[in-house]
Amino acid sequence: MFSKILIANRGEIACRVIRTCRRLGIRTVAVYSEADADAQHVRQADEAVLLGGPRPADSYLRGDAIIEAAKRTGAEAIHPGYGFLSENADFADAVVAAGIAFIGPSGASMRKMGSKAGAKELMAAAGVPVVPGYTGEDQSPNTLSREAARIGFPLMIKAAHGGGGKGMRVVHRLEDFIVQLESCQREAANAFGRDRVLLERYVQSPRHIEIQVFADTHGHTLHLNERECSAQRRYQKVLEESPSPFLTPALRTAMGDAAVKAAQAIDYANAGTVEFIVDPDGRFYFMEINTRLQVEHPVTELVTGLDLVEWQLRVAAGEPLPLAQDAIVQRGHAIEVRLYAEDPEAGFLPGSGRLESLVLPTPSPHVRIDGGVVAGDLVTIFYDPMIAKLIVWGEDRPTALARLRDALADCDMVGPKSNIGFLERLARHPAVVEGRIDTGYLDRHLEEFMPAATLAHDLQVGAAVAVLLEQEASARGAAAISTDPGSPWAIADGWRLGHAGRRPLAFLHRDQRWDVLAHGHAGRYAVDIEGATYPVEGARLTAGLLELRIHDEARRFRVHRHGSRVTLHDGERRAMLETLPAYRRVSGGDSGGDGRIIAPMPGRVVVVKAKAGDNVDAGQELLVMEAMKMELAVKAPRAGVVAELRVAAGDFVEADTVLVALE
Repeated sequence: MFSKILIANRGEIACRVIRTCRRLGIRTVAVYSEADADAQHVRQADEAVLLGGPRPADSYLRGDAIIEAAKRTGAEAIHPGYGFLSENADFADAVVAAGIAFIGPSGASMRKMGSKAGAKELMAAAGVPVVPGYTGEDQSPNTLSREAARIGFPLMIKAAHGGGGKGMRVVHRLEDFIVQLESCQREAANAFGRDRVLLERYVQSPRHIEIQVFADTHGHTLHLNERECSAQRRYQKVLEESPSPFLTPALRTAMGDAAVKAAQAIDYANAGTVEFIVDPDGRFYFMEINTRLQVEHPVTELVTGLDLVEWQLRVAAGEPLPLAQDAIVQRGHAIEVRLYAEDPEAGFLPGSGRLESLVLPTPSPHVRIDGGVVAGDLVTIFYDPMIAKLIVWGEDRPTALARLRDALADCDMVGPKSNIGFLERLARHPAVVEGRIDTGYLDRHLEEFMPAATLAHDLQVGAAVAVLLEQEASARGAAAISTDPGSPWAIADGWRLGHAGRRPLAFLHRDQRWDVLAHGHAGRYAVDIEGATYPVEGARLTAGLLELRIHDEARRFRVHRHGSRVTLHDGERRAMLETLPAYRRVSGGDSGGDGRIIAPMPGRVVVVKAKAGDNVDAGQELLVMEAMKMELAVKAPRAGVVAELRVAAGDFVEADTVLVALE
């Protein structure tokens, strides 16, 4: 076994490899870019070497610098993780040529899978089922059109040297073929430098099922059963599980045998994944072999009890596979989802920025967290914005799904937007719960997984009560250390001169503001929202758990609070809100009686619609302010003449700043 290895990667996979190495007593060397100087994989490794600038081309894709770092630190092997150089045949060969072990397959095996067209031909020759299609070198439009007509529609155009969902088009009619072909070729040329394509019959409503394979250098090859990855968005996996709810024992055996044949056909060694598509009738077809460890490998680890990174290390060190095929057992059910810094409501736009707060479930025998960042870390624009992988295990699939939902409810993130709420809705959707989702379902029905436009009133009440209780607790704390704890100003009963117990609050939810007026204290309140009053009794907030009765119905919420951010969860629904300064609305009779119109909140003036000397009517817009991505129109509280305009577009103002004076 190796005594020291270098990990040519970053983030959660680098941290995951470090964990196994530490358990086995193997020292680790991390490599990092300037952007990752304070990253977790750098902090956790025994040594770390700077590669270069923040762009991958200047750091994690510099194979020569990585090999030099391995030599300089005395590393005996290099683990590539996934992504970056993990499937680069030239890099694998260069590592071996430098006298260092590559923890993965040979460059020769990778090259056999480097072309989708060549891979299909090789698999067909080995007796592995492939989708009917065309993989020839003649790429003339006439030939491709003729082959498309022969294959039939719908069909898929795929970049022969592509991956990651790029360079793929589904065509439903011959008349559309040339336009889609040209589009696919342009994308392939831009993404991969080559525009060769292949054509395949498009399998409608397919399942995506992959088989984990392992082989050593002693002639042994086996599989570790399947993972189903049919929940996808734009060909990117969203939820992975094992075992598949779709496979029968006979189909599982047939696919496992085919995967072993596929690995043997390319003289494979180490960890790999053979990916298949499966039609609704159970016919399966080879898609590709991923010549590396997969992101979703923990799913297989939880149901087999094996450490696949340890197996990788042992095989790369020349040892035989630790087990034979008949010794592989599968127990229970495991599911994985990936927590990303991304905004599902903005087309899953990747996010970046400081993780002000990150709350994840406590790891247990049933819940596993594979993460690469902690609170305070920076999610940069240069790399994949994955925060962590959440993997759960249960005795059966319903139990695993229940544990997944419960674990997601424990997650909270402040900083960049996240996909946590999206994953919760996914885990509750009937297509997932019933095990009938196919690879195109999410793209066809994405609106079913988006949040409701409005926030339910019970969640609004819960958020308001949580803030009220926190205010009272804070006041009691201040009174305890006050020099005059008996002062009436230190009593947290909500009483104020002129309006006993009147406690205004304001919140922002999905760029919409709503105001609350509450009366009461010590867990007993009347909460007014949008003209309705909600009586609250018995409210208590202890260790992040809010218990209360609304209209005599008992409710329970988990509460995460960070600064102005409040996250409320009732076990099924999540509400994320920002607290805002409460203010009096700018309207007749409430303000402006003395002719002054004040800023209702801190913010920026974006539009000014009046000027000094203008005659204005009651309710007329005078200017528009923006704060926290929300726009608010400031209106005249009464008719009059603008005597003075004290702000201009672009000005930043504090709350209660005088904006306009009316005669």
